[in-house]
Amino acid sequence: MAEPYRVMLIAWVLVGVWIAFVIYTNRKVHPKALFFLFMVELWERFSYYGMRALLVLYLTSETIKGGFGLEEKLAVAIYAAYGALVYLTPLAGGYLADRLLGFRKSIIWGALLMAAGQFTLASSTGNKYLLYAGLALLVIGNGFFKPNISSLIGKFYPAGDPRRDGAFTIFYMGINIGAFLTPLTCGTIGELEGWSYGFLCAGIGMLVGLGTFLYTVSIGVLGHHADPPSAPPVSMAAREPGDVAEAPTGPPHPGAPPAGSPLFVYVGTLLMIPVAGLLIYQNDVMDYLLGAVGLGAIGYMLYLSFQYPKEERQRMWVIIVLLFFTAVFWTFFELAGSALTLFTKRNVDRNFLGVELTTSNFQAVNAFFIMLFAPVFSVMWVQLAKKGWEPNAAVKFAIGLLLLGGGFLILNLGKAAATAAMVPALFLILLYLLHTLGELALSPVGLSLVTKLAPAKIVGFMMGFWFLSSAIAHQAGKWIAGEAAADKDATPEQTLDLALSVFNQVGLFAIGSGVLLLVLSPVLKKWMHGVK
Repeated sequence: MAEPYRVMLIAWVLVGVWIAFVIYTNRKVHPKALFFLFMVELWERFSYYGMRALLVLYLTSETIKGGFGLEEKLAVAIYAAYGALVYLTPLAGGYLADRLLGFRKSIIWGALLMAAGQFTLASSTGNKYLLYAGLALLVIGNGFFKPNISSLIGKFYPAGDPRRDGAFTIFYMGINIGAFLTPLTCGTIGELEGWSYGFLCAGIGMLVGLGTFLYTVSIGVLGHHADPPSAPPVSMAAREPGDVAEAPTGPPHPGAPPAGSPLFVYVGTLLMIPVAGLLIYQNDVMDYLLGAVGLGAIGYMLYLSFQYPKEERQRMWVIIVLLFFTAVFWTFFELAGSALTLFTKRNVDRNFLGVELTTSNFQAVNAFFIMLFAPVFSVMWVQLAKKGWEPNAAVKFAIGLLLLGGGFLILNLGKAAATAAMVPALFLILLYLLHTLGELALSPVGLSLVTKLAPAKIVGFMMGFWFLSSAIAHQAGKWIAGEAAADKDATPEQTLDLALSVFNQVGLFAIGSGVLLLVLSPVLKKWMHGVK
């Protein structure tokens, strides 16, 4: 048995034991629905990250090995456009679930589309039409699935329920377990047995998730929480500050207007598939589209800010400032799926502790460190808060950027220890460790902060723009990854020097951004007017 398969089996056994422990110790605290939805999300993330681990490798692999043999610059551009659309489509998917489909139909429809996308990719060898169709199916399906399963969990915990944070911690664990297992499974199978088998494995994972959800529905543990809406949603003006839009559920109310037929949604979805595929193919269009939308949204947010009193206006300015820094963070962080993957393939000695790993296996490192350190950060912030030492949100963002930059710069130590232009795997793992610590410092703060700072009437708009910044970050990453793209005939020494020159610039820019944010933090803290 090949060594990566041994690693894969060990990981599955350990994760299986851990899942059983988590469910057993929490079974009397949380409703059954949480654990079923935990498993659904685990398998969906298994499917998503399985494809993410393989995509750039598949696109750049030689045609004789079943790939497309694309230039690296084109491959990372396709990856960037796909990632940008993954963050855009949930805005529409969440809206349609709120207004028409409900959570159950949206999740099922999204899962079917994503499974179809994975199976289409599995059969796309040598056929670019199937490649773009598969990516488009994944993008559209993600839009229906991703925002709604998270919202569904919130339905089981009323406002103020002390169990709510614990429930989402368990759910977040499911996300990272899926992200941890799939590079070790789909990635290993795809690289060793053939790309089609890797995508097939990801598609099977999505079907397992769908089957788990259908079983959950059939035994009735979801109650009416996943039903289609039966009454008009509450207007934004009627919501309290910090409330998030949710779909009205439950049995129809007497005299309520009909929810309407979802048929046009399904037909519209099918019509949007070629549009999404074309946007990925003509990925330069995404630059202009997202640039225009981003500038327009910032301008509109600034205009709106002057419609509010001073305190609310300045809180909106904090969101706008932090949007820039969060976009910088995710632009660099998401190079893991493009430039860093190609760097791992070309210039990393993948033998670690005597085990020869595959390129995609290293994408499991981030999720592993999240599972390891997320509880540490949770306890750390609480303890610092008790002593009055907890840093404000802007400082946490700055810490995240400093750690991110340090991760890229540490590769210079790897170059010094390199043999034949191959950097020891330890230094790549240290990079992912610092990136993960930066993610834990920054990521959990953002969404919570938006709900606290945004005026109640526009919290939905502000939240949507926060997700839009992630789409912009994905697309912006293509330019950086493109700079690190190497010619096919470049030597290992040339590719190492090229990659490190780009990563050094990225690292220094991230550190500079972190320092700038530290300088700005007293002003931003003042503008927050007591919000922490």
